[in-house]
Amino acid sequence: MLHRVEIDNFFSIRDAQVIDLSIALNVPDEEGRYSPVFPGSKIRAPKVIAIYGANASGKTTVLRALQFLTAFARDSARQTGLVFPCQTFNDEDSISRPVKLAVEFGGLMDLSPAILERAEAGEKGEFGIYRYELEVEVSEGNTRKVLKEALRQRPGGRGKWQRVFERDADGKVKDSHTFSLRGFGHLLNTLQPNVSLLSSFALFQHPTAMLFIEQAEKIMLQMSPTSREQDQPLLAYLQQVPVVMDQINRELNRIDVGVEGMRVQQLSNGPQLVFRHSGLQAEMPWSRESHGTQSFIRMFPLISYALQEGSICLIDELDASLHPLVLFEIVGWFYDQHIRNKADAQLWFTCHSVSLLETLNKEEVIICEKDRQGRTTAHSLMDVHSRRDDNLYRKYLNGAFGGIPQVG
Repeated sequence: MLHRVEIDNFFSIRDAQVIDLSIALNVPDEEGRYSPVFPGSKIRAPKVIAIYGANASGKTTVLRALQFLTAFARDSARQTGLVFPCQTFNDEDSISRPVKLAVEFGGLMDLSPAILERAEAGEKGEFGIYRYELEVEVSEGNTRKVLKEALRQRPGGRGKWQRVFERDADGKVKDSHTFSLRGFGHLLNTLQPNVSLLSSFALFQHPTAMLFIEQAEKIMLQMSPTSREQDQPLLAYLQQVPVVMDQINRELNRIDVGVEGMRVQQLSNGPQLVFRHSGLQAEMPWSRESHGTQSFIRMFPLISYALQEGSICLIDELDASLHPLVLFEIVGWFYDQHIRNKADAQLWFTCHSVSLLETLNKEEVIICEKDRQGRTTAHSLMDVHSRRDDNLYRKYLNGAFGGIPQVG
């Protein structure tokens, strides 16, 4: 469970922004919307985080920071030719400054394979909070050099931060019993300055690095509504995992009026999705389906996987082409701790659908604003003085929280 994000000098965010989603102990949770960041923790975080703001306010930048941090830590040493877009803020002072990113999340403290295996079998282990920090020098939109990379932990969520590993600008690394360099010290001689230590060491089977990478691989991302030209991977996935196809068909029957089901049809130019509609004699091809139906099908595998694994799902413009009732339905899946979301998955998304604010709590809302100098700020509604029974929908539209366009 992710509960804190720090972003400094990244795209439209010029000055350090801290998004702290830790929920006060006295905040009630009768509907099960919040979850301890690790088993037994007094620190709770929301399962749903909605990011609001005017067009071009920097909403996507928040998700993009999480995307970059995840992809860089996970993939930077694994595949050649990958581009990890990373830009500083575009002014004279910021171009020469590094990009700084950090996240805090809950997890098992001893990540040796044996301990993890016993934990997955149901044995109790020691949990706490991790903090991953990355500071990079950027040139022409790409990472040129890692100036700092560190992973720290606080067992039980208390006390001082303890080192898991620390890497400096010269590539020197300090290890720990959790992340030992024994047998892997020679890898420091070949560690590239523009890749993550986690990704590099996982490539050579370092056990702790591999476990962190496995967790990072569970993070699902859809950074913008995909186009029809990008649907081949989706089609291939649905063919390989027919259980997801069955799940989508059940949901379509429930929420999409007139759609009775879909299947894969083999044509001369390859496979395509076709849809059976009530009242129509012939099946309809994917290209003639509504944008709303297509949008729902594209994001469903990501959401389904996150719910199953208890991981994080990041979706830009979740409400694009979706009916508000379908949007409410998807968000509601993450509240369902008995059936849909038993593993405490977390959904982060950008949104313009203000009607959703009538169902959200202030702990679940982040507001982004951009000033006349193009600088984005981001804050949780927990940072704004308001009563629990305030109508977030009305107050947002009245400008009480910021993040609305100035028209006229």
